[in-house]
Amino acid sequence: MDAIESPLSTSPSPPNSFSPQRHFYLAVDRLQFKMETLVDLLGMAGRRQCLPMVVCCSTRDELDAVCSAVSNLSSYISVSSLYSDLSEGERARILDKFRQATGRWNRIGRDEVNGETEKDEEQKSHLVVVTDACLPLVGSAESPISARILVNYELPTKKETYMRRMTTCLAADGIVINMVVGGEVVTLKSLEESSGLVIAEMPIHIFEML
Repeated sequence: MDAIESPLSTSPSPPNSFSPQRHFYLAVDRLQFKMETLVDLLGMAGRRQCLPMVVCCSTRDELDAVCSAVSNLSSYISVSSLYSDLSEGERARILDKFRQATGRWNRIGRDEVNGETEKDEEQKSHLVVVTDACLPLVGSAESPISARILVNYELPTKKETYMRRMTTCLAADGIVINMVVGGEVVTLKSLEESSGLVIAEMPIHIFEML
């Protein structure tokens, strides 16, 4: 049984219960299954053409581990990472490339109707893996990157960090998926109460919402 099957075996919530930005949690039984579950999740989501996704990590070590784990998905997901050692030019290039991917996602319906086709590389979903220290600097006039899916690989313990990830990385109608292991459910409930958000269990039909 795939690691992701158990957390996903839930009854779907009615679509009319969702807010424009929708927040969910994905429970993982054991820490050693967490990375495998993330790869399964991205593997399913990333098969959507041009889908822009962000994975937020708390540390550089987590970022490196995630990038290594998802490298096997490179046939249909283009992966980039934002970390503190990047030059300003490389950072700007990565952010611009992601915003281009977001633009392709936003127009993909019209292009399909018109019978237009993208180059193979441009058909890929696009994933940016980022640490909290390297989130887009909206306060310094850097534009947010507006992903359709934001995965909190490491659940932030502070409301301010959670809200900053959402503000800088998530589209107005995007989906947040919080990965939680064991006792992190308590942290999740605390975030839910302090932020005034409703964070529901992730339904099996989640990618049909995109």
